[in-house]
Amino acid sequence: MNSKKFILLFFLTSLCLQAQNYSQYVNPFIGTGGHGHTFPGAIVPFGMVQLSPDTRIDGSWDGCSGYHYSDSVIYGFSHTHLNGTGVSDYGDIMLMPTMGNPSLNSKDYSSKFSHKNEKATAGFYSVKLDKNNIDVRLTTTKRVGYHEYTFNNAGNANIILDLNHRDKLLEGEVKIIDSKTIEVFRRSEAWATNQYIYARIEFSKPMKISKKLANGKDENNLFTGTKLALAFSTTVKKGEKISVKVAISPTGYEGAGKNMLAEGQTNDFASIQRQAVADWDKELSKIEVKSSDKDKLSVFYTAMYHVFTQPNINMDVDGKYRGRDNKFYTAKDFDYYSVFSLWDTFRGAHPLMSLINRKRTADFVNTFIKQYEQGGKLPVWELASNETECMIGYHAVSVIADAMAKGITGFDYEKAFQASKNSAMLDIFGLNAYKQNNYIAIDDEHESVSKTVEYAYDDWCIAQMAKILDKKEDYQYFMKRSQKLEKSVQSKKRIYAAKKERKLV
Repeated sequence: MNSKKFILLFFLTSLCLQAQNYSQYVNPFIGTGGHGHTFPGAIVPFGMVQLSPDTRIDGSWDGCSGYHYSDSVIYGFSHTHLNGTGVSDYGDIMLMPTMGNPSLNSKDYSSKFSHKNEKATAGFYSVKLDKNNIDVRLTTTKRVGYHEYTFNNAGNANIILDLNHRDKLLEGEVKIIDSKTIEVFRRSEAWATNQYIYARIEFSKPMKISKKLANGKDENNLFTGTKLALAFSTTVKKGEKISVKVAISPTGYEGAGKNMLAEGQTNDFASIQRQAVADWDKELSKIEVKSSDKDKLSVFYTAMYHVFTQPNINMDVDGKYRGRDNKFYTAKDFDYYSVFSLWDTFRGAHPLMSLINRKRTADFVNTFIKQYEQGGKLPVWELASNETECMIGYHAVSVIADAMAKGITGFDYEKAFQASKNSAMLDIFGLNAYKQNNYIAIDDEHESVSKTVEYAYDDWCIAQMAKILDKKEDYQYFMKRSQKLEKSVQSKKRIYAAKKERKLV
């Protein structure tokens, strides 16, 4: 091969390799200002861990994700966040590095920062904490968050663990396993009223407890309470790094330990970051967009990135998960997920997933079926094994109908249909009036018009399922129900027109 041909081949190969690097167009800061409610931290597609800085602890509307671009103070780095929602929830297992005399007061341990010293890319986040000149780098796997703190000054270094961060702590526990390992339990209440999370935290060097707040037990390396925070300290040299790994689990300490064994064995931060990038490139490559305008590519692939932020895997590496009835189960042949904001996602996000990720769509439907079996009905807006009942309709049926219409396999069509039918036959949120009168009146239920319209659409979806399964009676019943609204409106229009003609109105 002559040199010109080699150069041309190398050039074309480089272009092809570059074209696969879709994560380069992701800008996690998009949506962190205004009313976007996104966060810039380190995540992998659909991961359990969303490791991100928290600049808001007040539960404000624009602080729903824990971060707002207009802020200049960071309180810490927690491992769970919500993306794009309208409620302030999550923010679990918060760590914050400081120096000097440790404090457990958030006003003291928080630090100013500047956006010029902040960076966020797919699977990575970094920032300089100005107060104590500490550089923070974060990356993650599905279930383990990786922290790297560089202390640019010599002295006493602290890592604060504050379990009262953000939502209300109902139960807290910290167990000291050894000088480099602790286990943490947090049960909290916010929008989702009964959230459980366990964590195994491993420090790269021995740490000593230098300050503590515990209004429960304080004995034999066990601390409990509803007010619970600890400072772990050590002496560092100038430029010394301390690494921290945090494995989380919805089921228990055993689950957190298994997750750490599976995803937290390396101490090579760079390798974890590279794997996170590879995970994002794999997901983002499902749609190829070409443009000479890099801003357009950034808008598109960041939007796609946000679609892949949630729902989140919500089971341990062995498949164990916490069901809607708060009991433990093991997922077989599917992955179990949480965070289904279905009123927000049934129109666009889920139809997209059914086109580009059939296996994950089947996993979502299998999760729906299990939540029906273990919690009594399909999810409406499920979060951390809690049903929040937020928004209207029963739009899990739309996701199921779409999957069935597209011939997606991997779930039981009959069980999915029965779960859908159950949601439509309940007598809650105006459904009783809807079934009896063809519509919901304002005297029957608030949001009456919206609920009537959305129930009608969901009923049409169930009818399509019945048609696929050759359930003729069910098809006729739900088709008739889905069209009652139109007939009712037409009837009322005729009555109104007749009254108007007779000058009765």
